[in-house]
Amino acid sequence: MSTRCFAMCKPGVLNRRLVGQVITRLENKGLKLVGLKMMQISPELASKHYAEHAGKSFYDELVSYITSGPVVAMVWQGDDCVELVRKVVGATKPSEAAPGTIRGDFCSHTSHNIIHASDSDTSAEREINLFFKPEELIDWKDEASLWF
Repeated sequence: MSTRCFAMCKPGVLNRRLVGQVITRLENKGLKLVGLKMMQISPELASKHYAEHAGKSFYDELVSYITSGPVVAMVWQGDDCVELVRKVVGATKPSEAAPGTIRGDFCSHTSHNIIHASDSDTSAEREINLFFKPEELIDWKDEASLWF
């Protein structure tokens, strides 16, 4: 069943010129990009996005990093989308992220993780609604899906 996942390239990805590689890896997995925009996250949006971490020791650092520069917000679609995106992205802790995953290949510090990906279908829906208006998502006919 086709589902959606929110993913976001954090400021470090833009600074390191890795956005294209991140998108390529997700496209190569056969996922369909249905939403994409570059934006500067406000502290208010960051606090909504990271609401589940409010009060934790690392919360202020999360908000500070995500608002320190532009991000690229994305919505991906495909069968078991959240699970597939999470596999391509890799484990949150860089020391646990397998080589070949985005985090395994490009990330060395958890506090400056280079990509966010929804961890459940419920989180995906909430995060997509935080960052995208319905009219900003385009569910286009994907002829390549016949090959994956």
